[in-house]
Amino acid sequence: MQDVNWTALIIFLVLFALITWLGFAAARWRKGDLDQLHEWGLGGRRFGTIVTWFLIGGDLYTAYTFIAVPALAFGAGAIAFFAVPYTIVAYPILFLVFPRLWYVCHRHNYITAADFVRGRFGNRWLALAVAVTGIVATLPYIALQLVGLQVVIGGMGVSGEGYSGDLPLLLAFIILAAFTYSSGLRAPASIAIVKDILIYITAFAAIIVVPIQLGGFGNIFAAVPAEKLLLATPGANTTGAYGAYATLALGSALALFLYPHSITGILSASSGHAVRRNAALLPAYSFMLGLLALIGFFAIAAGVGKLPEYATGFKQFGNNFAVPALFLHSFPSWFVGIAFAAIGIGALVPAAIMSIAAANLYTRNIHREFINGAPTDRQEAQMAKWVSLIVKFGALAFIVFVPSKFAIYLQLLGGIWIIQTLPAVMLGVYTRWFNDWALLVGWAAGIVAGSAMFVAANLTPTYALAVGNLTFPGYSALYAVVLNLVLTLVLTPLFNLVSRTSADETLAAEYRAPLRT
Repeated sequence: MQDVNWTALIIFLVLFALITWLGFAAARWRKGDLDQLHEWGLGGRRFGTIVTWFLIGGDLYTAYTFIAVPALAFGAGAIAFFAVPYTIVAYPILFLVFPRLWYVCHRHNYITAADFVRGRFGNRWLALAVAVTGIVATLPYIALQLVGLQVVIGGMGVSGEGYSGDLPLLLAFIILAAFTYSSGLRAPASIAIVKDILIYITAFAAIIVVPIQLGGFGNIFAAVPAEKLLLATPGANTTGAYGAYATLALGSALALFLYPHSITGILSASSGHAVRRNAALLPAYSFMLGLLALIGFFAIAAGVGKLPEYATGFKQFGNNFAVPALFLHSFPSWFVGIAFAAIGIGALVPAAIMSIAAANLYTRNIHREFINGAPTDRQEAQMAKWVSLIVKFGALAFIVFVPSKFAIYLQLLGGIWIIQTLPAVMLGVYTRWFNDWALLVGWAAGIVAGSAMFVAANLTPTYALAVGNLTFPGYSALYAVVLNLVLTLVLTPLFNLVSRTSADETLAAEYRAPLRT
């Protein structure tokens, strides 16, 4: 690739050193006993509206988001903008469902969504299914944060052959592992504030400076091929790209807050009202996401894919190199350092939260439920700390030894899998009518059907569902969760005839009580 950009690299390292210090210093922020899992893994449930806003935003809008959404616009065009309505649809769901989930979890000291399912439906196997689904869906997500970090490190000219090229990633994740172990969720919460400020500075600078350089938005859109500006018009007897766009947006919105890292951010809030206020404030990130998608069109108009100095980068990282190439082409080195640091820090914040969320699930819903049923608070917290380390280095090993495309495939599958927990988690907030074994059968059917559709669609998330002479290309996850729900609805009364409903340790009044504890 190009020579090392020392100015950008030095600024990157300075900002990285700042967030490293913040990560370790966070252990003394709102100090609590980190030998208790709710203090280490949920920050003591004391984050107010503003900190929660940064934490959830930093959790959802990751380094891979910053790289992949513009890359999709750069390569595929308008379909990339499904990410904007998807996040807009997600926030009413957050507003309606998750303040109540927070309240019930707070009342019963539930740390994870699987804890809630265990208490609500009284079935340890259903809770195990939710926990395993969450862990498996989260692991490739962590690995993809490394892809974003790899791209910006390579963009600064820091590269090498073989394992020496992965040394910067190893050092970054050793630092991440250390401050996550020592500070728990407080570390990414404090770092998220710095990360989001840098991301906003970068996004607004790009949306102002690059169009000026390229002669305005008119010139930019004129340079983008017509087929990338609009979705392809559907043919006869099919919804075509329109159906894919709509179902991707809806299915992704339904899945977003079911991911363990999302729920961890929500349960760390100080009140249900803080969660509800964030549902109103978080759409500011959707605005930023729209700007990020436009950057893919900027890269097309700037012609960075055809410039010889970036040929190696595109060869190594594909369309994911579009954003780094555009910034290297359009900005001075000192600002490139700031922008790349924003993306790099944007990898560490969600990776930390994801590893904590996975560790919470393993500790509470696998180790405590099936291995050690009566751990002390210290043993439980220590187990979570060790698991968080294993998860992070497992993701690192995956990226080092396995081609990154497999992490992408698994992350796409993760979206199909995680939405299968919707009936037990989201609908469980509203009703106890479902039979717990029917929920488990529905979950299994959704997992199998969604995976089969993914494979049949050549490892892509959009499956062409044929109904008679009509074809409906759509998001496999949405089709699979519909099957899941139908089976659950049909089997619930049948299972209730042959088996008694398990006990619900939550109270009906808790689903109607004021949100403040």
